[in-house]
Amino acid sequence: MTHSAVHEASLSLPCRADRGGYVIAELGAELGLASAPALREQLLDLLRAASHLILDLSAVKHADASGLAVLVGSRRRARLLGGSLRLAAPSPEVARILSATGMDQHLNIFPTVRAAITGQPGLPEMIFPSATVPAPNRIGGVIAGGAAQPAVPAIELATARQATA
Repeated sequence: MTHSAVHEASLSLPCRADRGGYVIAELGAELGLASAPALREQLLDLLRAASHLILDLSAVKHADASGLAVLVGSRRRARLLGGSLRLAAPSPEVARILSATGMDQHLNIFPTVRAAITGQPGLPEMIFPSATVPAPNRIGGVIAGGAAQPAVPAIELATARQATA
């Protein structure tokens, strides 16, 4: 079954239902300020119809704070409705942003759509293949798509986060 939730002509969110009871939405736009309001409304409509939603992020090339806010808000709404929101197959750029902002710790992220359907999370290295995140005080350059920044191994960052918590 194919659905299309469209509130603005410039943003469409093609969806399909899976045998596992999930609705899978393929996000093709950027997760940014311009698309955030329409995306928020579309995701809310989808969650009202089917409370278990998987967002395929493989075609998303950029995400910013407004896009991440939509994801967090949609996850919260899904949980309030007794459902779930799973993110699947984030592009390398989006995976870096999710990791750099710590959102990978708060959202259910899977390396593939199939893994999201079965509920089998991959190892973090599979989702975030570089196994590194930007060095402190340099996140802005990475999010803005600037030149490559020195990286810190993920294990060192996790240790630093625990020490400051």
